[in-house]
Amino acid sequence: MAVPKRKTSPMKRGFRRSADALVAPAYVEDKDSGELRRPHHIDLKTGMYRGRQVLDPKKS
Repeated sequence: MAVPKRKTSPMKRGFRRSADALVAPAYVEDKDSGELRRPHHIDLKTGMYRGRQVLDPKKS
């Protein structure tokens, strides 16, 4: 049976447990299109960002 040779330090234990605090990404409803998008990201469907046209609208 495998047995650790040394005690795991608190720092290494913290490194291992750091992923426990991760949460699902947040989404907000776009004011213009009503689509869900990430905060501070371009709405890919309309190409708008903060009220300005940044990209060409996506062709569906």
